[in-house]
Amino acid sequence: MRRRAVVVGALAAVGVMLALVAGASAGGQKASVLPASSCGKLQYGGSGSPDLIIASDFPLQGANRALTTEMAHAVAFVLEQRDWKIGDKTVGFQSCDDSTAQAGSWDASKCTANANAYAREKSLIGIVGNFNSGCAKLVIPILNRASGGPIAMVSPTNTYPGLTVGGPGTAPGEPKVYYPTGKRNYARVVWNDRFQGAADALFIKQTLKLKSVFVLTDGQTYGLGIATLFRNAAKKLGIQVAGFQKWDPNASSYESLASAVQSSKAAGVFLGGIVCLNGGKVIKDLRAALGPRFPIMIPDGFTPFSATAETSGGTSDGVYISYPGIPVKSLKGAGKQFVDAFAKANNGKFPDPYTAYAAQAAQVLIAAISKSDGTRASVASKLFNQKVSGGVLGDFGIDANGDTTLGAVSIGRMKGKDATFVKIITPPVSLAKGA
Repeated sequence: MRRRAVVVGALAAVGVMLALVAGASAGGQKASVLPASSCGKLQYGGSGSPDLIIASDFPLQGANRALTTEMAHAVAFVLEQRDWKIGDKTVGFQSCDDSTAQAGSWDASKCTANANAYAREKSLIGIVGNFNSGCAKLVIPILNRASGGPIAMVSPTNTYPGLTVGGPGTAPGEPKVYYPTGKRNYARVVWNDRFQGAADALFIKQTLKLKSVFVLTDGQTYGLGIATLFRNAAKKLGIQVAGFQKWDPNASSYESLASAVQSSKAAGVFLGGIVCLNGGKVIKDLRAALGPRFPIMIPDGFTPFSATAETSGGTSDGVYISYPGIPVKSLKGAGKQFVDAFAKANNGKFPDPYTAYAAQAAQVLIAAISKSDGTRASVASKLFNQKVSGGVLGDFGIDANGDTTLGAVSIGRMKGKDATFVKIITPPVSLAKGA
C-alpha cells in the first residue's frame, strides 16, 4: 500500500479529534465549501484553508443514523491522525447527507443533487461513499463526467455487483452504463453480494441444515440483488426455494407474507433488503405467525444490529445476520490499533464493523491521492490494482474493476441490540461467481 497510512497516533490527540468531528474547526477555519443543505461544517485541524477537500456521502437520517454518523467520524479520525495532510497537500473533510427525513433513508433526488455539487466544487478530490448501492448508481456517472476528470469514489458498504462487474445478479449494460467516459472512478473495500449470497446459502445448508427456504425482498437495487444471488446459490447447493416474493416497504402489516411462508412449508426465511425499508416490521410479523424459533436469516442491510432490534420491537432475537469481514474485536495489527483508539475516543463503545470499513475506505482514497499528480483524473486512476498492506482490514488488494480481494463473511446471531458471533465463512469463488 504505497506509503502506509497512519491509522493511530498519540492517544493524547483523541480529544482534539472529537472536537473536530463534532463540527468545531481549529485555527479559525470556518469555511464550508459544500452546500450546507446537505453537508456539515468543514472539519480541518491545520492553519488557514486546506488545499483539498474529501467528503463522505451517507444517509444521516433514519434507522441507520447512528451507524452512518459513526462512519463519518471514522473518516475524520483517519485524516486527523495524519495531521490533515496527504503528501505536500493539506486536506479538509465534510460529512454529507444523501437522505431525507421523509424517506428515512437515501433519497434519489438528494443523491443526484449531492453528486452535482461535488462535481462543481473544484477543491473536492474524492468521496468516501456511497452507503447504499441504489444511490451509488446515480452518483457514479455524474462524478465520472465531472470537469477536470472523474472524481474518485471509495465505498465502504456498497455490495451490489453491477457497480463493478456484469453477470449473475446484475442488469443488462452494467457496469459500463455507470462510466460514460470509459474510465473507472469507483472502488469498494467490501465484497460484493455474490460472496455474501453464497456464504448465507452455505450457512443455511451446512450449519442450519435447512432443506427449503422462502425468500423475501424489498425489491430495491441491493435487496433484489442479494435475494437473487442467494436464491441462485441456494439452488446450486440443492436447497429448495419454496417462494420468492416482494414486501411493500409502506405496508402496515405483513401477515399475508407470513401466511405465504407458512403455507409453503419452507423450513426457513431469507430477507433480502434493508432495515430502513420496514425490515424490522417484516421480522416482527414473521415472528408473530411463525414463532420465535423459526429460522430467519438477514444480510448486512439490517445493520446496525441495534436498528434491527429496535424496529422489530425486540423480536429479532435468534435471527441470523451476515456482515463483512471478521468481527472488529478480532482485527489484528493496525486494525486492532484503530478499534482500540476509536473506542477510547468514543466513550468505550467499540465501532460497528462498517465503521472499520469506512476507515479503510479513507485509507484507500488517501493512498490514491498520495500516488497521484494531484488531479482528479490521476487520483481516480490510482484506485485500481492497489496492494494494501497493514490496513485497518489487513492485507488485501483492489483489482482492476475496483473490487476487493477480501471475501470473508461473518455470521452472527441477534441477541438484544447486538449479535453474538457464530462463525466466519469464506465461500469458494466457484460458488460466489457462479451464483
